[in-house]
Amino acid sequence: MFFAYQSFYDSLNPADSPSRTIAGDLSLGGLIPDVETALLVPELLQGRPVVVADTEGPDADFASGPEYGRYTLDSLRAALQSPAAGLSPNAKIAMFGYSGGAIATEWAAELAPTYAPDVNRHLVGASAGGVLADPDHNLHYVDGAPLWSAVLPMAIIGLARAFHVDLTPYLSDFGRSVLPEVQNDSIVQAFAQVIAKYGPLSWSKLAAPQYPTPESVPVLVQIANQLIMGTGGTPTIPLLIGQGANGILEGTQPSPTYGPGDAVMVAGDVRTLARDYCDRGVPVQYQQYDATSHVTSAALWIPATLAWLNGRFAGLTAPSSCGHIAPGNPLTPVPSAS
Repeated sequence: MFFAYQSFYDSLNPADSPSRTIAGDLSLGGLIPDVETALLVPELLQGRPVVVADTEGPDADFASGPEYGRYTLDSLRAALQSPAAGLSPNAKIAMFGYSGGAIATEWAAELAPTYAPDVNRHLVGASAGGVLADPDHNLHYVDGAPLWSAVLPMAIIGLARAFHVDLTPYLSDFGRSVLPEVQNDSIVQAFAQVIAKYGPLSWSKLAAPQYPTPESVPVLVQIANQLIMGTGGTPTIPLLIGQGANGILEGTQPSPTYGPGDAVMVAGDVRTLARDYCDRGVPVQYQQYDATSHVTSAALWIPATLAWLNGRFAGLTAPSSCGHIAPGNPLTPVPSAS
């Protein structure tokens, strides 16, 4: 048995990837993988291998969910097939990840039955916390937020890279000046440099006046619709999903349309994702942390995750809260303005 841990390194710079950090490279953006090693040491001390993939790929395609999932599954296939890893051909695998790592974990779980059935037969469960279920909703939620609006330019760059499109024609002069400053940043650097320099960012500042909303950019809508969780397939394994809902602690106000979140992820979107999987017959235990935000919810999610995953390794019946999850927001493709 072994763990697949998906890092929340959240960077536009390949030099910040976990493999570089594990190899000994040091960078400001690599601070997150350094900190995350504390989560993995207890498992390693118990003799359990841990696979940590560069989930954003060689070009650091930030926020491209399906790509995260495929890289995660590719890493597990490689580990299972490598003689050097010494893994049993019948090894059980449990996946977990928070925030950016949740993107990779959830997409890997839903893509595994079709993209990697050879890996899927080894999976026993997946836990995701701080989940980005619908990127279009997320863009509106963090718009103008004092801290997390740093995600806006990072997402524009990451998605343009991943889908090989040029989004600069849709930007204002200000937006075109900001993007080069962010293009090699991690989320840590974007907070420290871009937000500190310009203050809260908004779509209206970054985009040209003729594109008043993300939905007015057809190519961006086409991309965002491909990133809605649950659209890539149905997991065949139990899920634990944890989500904070008190984003005010980190300065993000509830969305008038989509409600509260953890400051960067929308809680109503995650509830709908969990309910949708329940309707498809997936055992889901959903935990909403109403008193905590994105950063502080991780402290609740981590111990719950480790206990839950140990239960999957032990072959215990997965607990389910299906039937007790409050309704959320529709997770449906959004039509573009033109």
